Amino acid sequence: MAKSADYNFSEIEPAWQKFWDENKTFAASNDSEKEKYFVMDMFPYPSGAGLHIGHPLGYTGSDILARYQRAKGKNVLHPIGWDAFGLATEQYAIKTGKHPRVTSVERIGHFRNQLKSVGFSFDYDREVDTTDPKYYRWTQWIFLQLFKRGLAYVDMRPVWWCDELKTVLANEEVIDGKSERGNHPVVRRNLRQVVLKITEYADRLIEDLELVDWPASTKKMQQEWIGKSTGATVRFGLDGLEESLEIYTTRPDTLMGVTYMVVSPEHPLLGKLTVADKKEAVDAYVTAAAGKSDLERTDLAKEKTGVFTGSYAIHPITGEKIPVWVADYVLISYGTGAIMAVPAHDTRDFEFAEQFDLPITPVIKGSDEDVLPYIGDGVLVNSGEFDGLPWEEAKEKITAQLKAKGTGEESTQYKLRDWLFSRQRYWGEPFPIAWVSQADYEAAAASGAISDWLPEEPVTYEDEDGKVYALPVPPAALPLELPYVESYEPAGTGESPLKKAEDWMEIWYNYATGEFVPASQEKPEGAEWVRASRETNTMPQWAGSCWYYLRYMDPHNEELLASPEALEYWKTPDMYVGGAEHAVLHLLYARFWHKVLYDAGVVPTKEPFGKLFHQGMLLGEDGKKISKSAGNGVDPVSVVNEYGADTLRTYLMFLGPLEARKPWNSKGIGGVSRFLNKIWREIVGKDGEVSSKIQDGFQDSKETEKLLHETIKKVSEDIEGMSFNTAISQLMIFVNHLQGVETISLATAKALVQMVSPMAPHIGEELWNRLGETTSVGLGPWPKLDESKLVSDEVKIVFQVNGKFRGQAMVSKTSTQDEVLALAQADERVAAHTEGKTIRKVIYVPGKILNIVAN
Repeated sequence: MAKSADYNFSEIEPAWQKFWDENKTFAASNDSEKEKYFVMDMFPYPSGAGLHIGHPLGYTGSDILARYQRAKGKNVLHPIGWDAFGLATEQYAIKTGKHPRVTSVERIGHFRNQLKSVGFSFDYDREVDTTDPKYYRWTQWIFLQLFKRGLAYVDMRPVWWCDELKTVLANEEVIDGKSERGNHPVVRRNLRQVVLKITEYADRLIEDLELVDWPASTKKMQQEWIGKSTGATVRFGLDGLEESLEIYTTRPDTLMGVTYMVVSPEHPLLGKLTVADKKEAVDAYVTAAAGKSDLERTDLAKEKTGVFTGSYAIHPITGEKIPVWVADYVLISYGTGAIMAVPAHDTRDFEFAEQFDLPITPVIKGSDEDVLPYIGDGVLVNSGEFDGLPWEEAKEKITAQLKAKGTGEESTQYKLRDWLFSRQRYWGEPFPIAWVSQADYEAAAASGAISDWLPEEPVTYEDEDGKVYALPVPPAALPLELPYVESYEPAGTGESPLKKAEDWMEIWYNYATGEFVPASQEKPEGAEWVRASRETNTMPQWAGSCWYYLRYMDPHNEELLASPEALEYWKTPDMYVGGAEHAVLHLLYARFWHKVLYDAGVVPTKEPFGKLFHQGMLLGEDGKKISKSAGNGVDPVSVVNEYGADTLRTYLMFLGPLEARKPWNSKGIGGVSRFLNKIWREIVGKDGEVSSKIQDGFQDSKETEKLLHETIKKVSEDIEGMSFNTAISQLMIFVNHLQGVETISLATAKALVQMVSPMAPHIGEELWNRLGETTSVGLGPWPKLDESKLVSDEVKIVFQVNGKFRGQAMVSKTSTQDEVLALAQADERVAAHTEGKTIRKVIYVPGKILNIVAN
């Protein structure tokens, strides 16, 4: 690199970034005898706006860790990729008429350039893009693994529908009854959906949390989302109807306190339950509920609403009639979509009962001062034959009586529901299935051509022409690519734009090879050719992010998702860094897919992410969440242009603990810039050459050696613990010390550069090069800690005259009293207070003080 007296980051940083690219400095090898280390970020969604100042926060933390582990001699895999399918890109395509693939490539290029300008040590040769057919071929292949194991089915499900966007939205995309994108009204609508049986893995998803090193709060959120509970299923007969109303309760001991029932507005029996003179009111209520989000409906603070259906349920033990209401605080997606209301012992039921003047009957008594609603434990009252029983005993006896009567039994249930795994959009992975008639399905099954990929029970649904059956695309024929369409706008009927691609949609299909031709053409010869329709739904954006960590291990493999050797070597990320906002769904879905692949013998581990770290949120300078609407974002490239990438990286880490929520503060960045320039001036002289202060072969003072090894120990431990702010603080202490000494050894200067480099890699490379090294500073070896240097053979002795402080000195731990006294008497300050006086006594406490008593 060119010699310069000043640290010119605008020239130095791009030069080293070019060097890293050309030399593939950060390439990981699948064929290495080194110990592996796999550190990974939750990959970004490449939006049109590009990175804001919050994005590099977690990336910088993981990059420091990657650089440190690489310098420690490990084979480090630190990859990057792009989660590029999704609604935002599709909406942009609708708006601009530009194909979403073109938009994705442009946005990815912009993001990549921004990341490179900050100096991250990603292995760009392993880059993945979820929208690349070479990638989603394997997403489709994993779906086939789920399909053949009977873990996929089709069902009519209530979904969020937005007329303005003409598409279905996920729960996460609906806020307060409106679309997150555009703030448009949404309503509930029943549509045909592809669903995955994640519930079959519920117990394993709970139990295997013991295998991972995750924050306790994240584990708890996963457990609560799955929501395993033990209670009873109870069936209430319905007056005048053959059907019964099934509910699930964790507290069957409160059964005698039921005073009304509630069904959700979406409950399938609501139509039969609604009597004629209540129909108008019920229909109006159902319409109003369709415009509310689950969050709104279950808000504890909201006023309770509901309508009496006019029907009655029959108590399964007493035979009493109980009114049935419809209310939106009950969700069809939780439990059975119906509840037995016990207002004396449930807050929501109590508020509803008070609102509509319904009976409230206490059946659990804890003390004489119980205030309703009482939600604690106790003994039963007002419960007939069960009076006086402790609640746990009553729970068993009431459940046993229900079982004897055939109206209930003990059961375990979960809050977790099967995963609604489809979207009515264009920009997503096509499902690798085709719908055929029963006769054609049976012929395909009998042929044996694809028998390995058929589930035990066929996947079917009813269309306007009758029942149709799902045939898989043979894996060898993947990827099933998205067809070109003129318009990306949904049909407005709940179907995706794929419905418009008629030559792709309606086909003659060869189930043995996966070949197809448009149905408008003549049927090809051969028994394997059958008439078929493509699945018009596409996969949700979650699909590509469920397994991308596996593809990083072997991204160019055309025969397998990843080779067994690569999977066995890398296993899973040793550190996974990402925001806590993904603590539930992304992690849960990825864990589910990983377990399916484990069962299939594809991956060697039960869990995908062994260790997890959540970086905190970086707020805007106004203390608010960074958003386009708030206008409080800062482009990191603008900071790089003004201060340099190393200053940005180091300052982001110095703002506070990585896991903390904190605001960006541009006022403090100058201090970090001065710190890095201070390091530069310690090593580079005014002539641009290595400073004469640095001498090869020089023996540093014991104080410098001790502080050096304290710094090696502190910085190493703090990087491994992701405590980067305190590592930087220790480096500042060490640099301040070095400023105060006249000469330092070349070895100490190199150790300083190595320790600074993970945070500030560009200045690190430049100084390492100027100090005479020819390899990258990031390849180590990391400075070696000498524990013996941390234990000094000297101690500080305080000199006192008549009990008052008069000086101090470092002395050998083996020094005698006479030796220390002689040293004290040679001190000018001590001599000034003992001259002309008689020393009466000397008090010596080894390692602490020497007090001269004189008069």
